[in-house]
Amino acid sequence: MKPYILLFSAFALLLAQPARAQKSNQLKSLQGHTAQVYYSHGHEQRAQSIAQRIDKAMTYYQQLLGFKPTVTLLILSPADWTKYSTVPVVYGMPHYADDKILVMAAEDNPFWRSFIPPLEQLPQDLGQQIRAAYQDSKGNLSMQPFFDLLALHELGHAFHFQAGLNMQRKWMGELFANTLLHTYVAENEPESLPALTLFPRMVVSSGAKEYTYTSLQDVDQRYDEIGQQHPKNYGWYQSRWHMAAGTIYDTGGKLVGRKMWDALKSSQVNLTDEQLISLLENDANKSVADMMRNWDKETLK
Repeated sequence: MKPYILLFSAFALLLAQPARAQKSNQLKSLQGHTAQVYYSHGHEQRAQSIAQRIDKAMTYYQQLLGFKPTVTLLILSPADWTKYSTVPVVYGMPHYADDKILVMAAEDNPFWRSFIPPLEQLPQDLGQQIRAAYQDSKGNLSMQPFFDLLALHELGHAFHFQAGLNMQRKWMGELFANTLLHTYVAENEPESLPALTLFPRMVVSSGAKEYTYTSLQDVDQRYDEIGQQHPKNYGWYQSRWHMAAGTIYDTGGKLVGRKMWDALKSSQVNLTDEQLISLLENDANKSVADMMRNWDKETLK
């Protein structure tokens, strides 16, 4: 099984799991941050690093959107992950539980490392890009830089969940969270853009011929089915949304996430596809409408 299939198998598992994460008296508390932060024993330095990044992203999203959700951050060792995570069998997958609890791994792990392909089997230039994006200070390769950024995607979901926005389509919630993530990274951590964008490009470059479902209508109508029964197919969708978010940011600029927010907030009634395209084009940015309008054409390329 290819590494990215494993990744989105974990996403599929998240769809099927109830939210059960909770803070524990056994976890240590880290004070002075935007979120309530709890971490496993021995991981204070990692907790500080993650909490500071969440602080920055939370502040950035809050200033952009004019809203602040309530967030509790759990940074867990493998042992604690099995006690408090909603996905105890997949250590390392950042996820958001019951709209308020963001769970992250405290340690590098085999799950992250499994996504690094054998560099000797890749074109030299691609291998160099992977090494540059995913090599740690000790010279080892890990997908930790990508997974740490996915936590900011989950943080983005907290905003539209808790603000009660009607996202119109299930895929729109994913695209919105990815747009916030890409915007934050581009504006605040441009050095992290390769870690964010390389993996999705690798997935999409393989094409879509092998997938049963490829349309936006398919994923909206069969979201749970695709996530749970066709995880590789779901992974392709997620990668497309990651790439689309980059295009939307490049076209619409740093305020495009706020425009998407305002457009969706202004229409709480359910819209037809034609009405949604019109709303996105007129009130958000043409690039957002174009993603929806041209999705099938791009799939066939």
